[in-house]
Amino acid sequence: MNPHLPVPTPTPTPDPTLANTAGSEPVIRVNALKIGYQGKLVLREISFEVAQGEVFVILGGSGCGKSTLLKHLIGLHDPMEGEIWIGGENLLAAQGDNRRRVLRKFGMMYQSGALFGSMTVLENVRLPLDAYTDLPDKAKDLVALSKLRLVGLGSAAQKMPSELSGGMQKRAAIARAMALDPGILFLDEPSAGLDPVTSAGLDDLINELSEKFGITFVIVTHELPSIFAIADRVIMLDSHSKTIIAQGCPLALRDSSSDPWVRQFFNREARAAG
Repeated sequence: MNPHLPVPTPTPTPDPTLANTAGSEPVIRVNALKIGYQGKLVLREISFEVAQGEVFVILGGSGCGKSTLLKHLIGLHDPMEGEIWIGGENLLAAQGDNRRRVLRKFGMMYQSGALFGSMTVLENVRLPLDAYTDLPDKAKDLVALSKLRLVGLGSAAQKMPSELSGGMQKRAAIARAMALDPGILFLDEPSAGLDPVTSAGLDDLINELSEKFGITFVIVTHELPSIFAIADRVIMLDSHSKTIIAQGCPLALRDSSSDPWVRQFFNREARAAG
């Protein structure tokens, strides 16, 4: 039993202009985020919310700040201004045990998978359980194995990461992100470096986890086939204006956005020279 009680924080006022497709209180709310390093502005006025069980995609052209935004959402960096609310709690204001508790609300899959090569796949998936729980080793192994089975890797538990294909490594990384049963998963470029068939299989896995278990996904990607296959809603960042230039259903943005650059992006058309 944790002796530390959470510090009460005020609940942010919902923004009626932001979409909430599930019709319930958002599990993530970002308010007026301003991001920069050493005085250089990267992103400004970033506001959006994500509903429970939604597959939400952050996209945009190269260098627009997608991964930078993701690093701020998971607490690796603090913004210059703004708020990030996770499960009704202010991530940026949380300190000590309260911050650890907020961080346990989500799991993270990095682009490379970030598996430790000296550990078996099972040991990799066990890492969050080792760090955050006092379960007996046998129980940790059972939990880790159950997560591997959820992603179709039950038979690979005793293999080393080097023995896995790129797609299998991504699946193992998702299993590790689910080890503590978070309600939210952040995925950074899950389809990067994968062939179309393997990428489609990963898309199916994301849809299955969302539909069966109500997991909320926040995914950074620019892979259009994956975006159309998995995204309930997207936001599109722009490197020139340094903010969100479009948000909504990807099919609607492709067919009827008022911004020519947005339509070009979704229709995979070259940008006019000059």
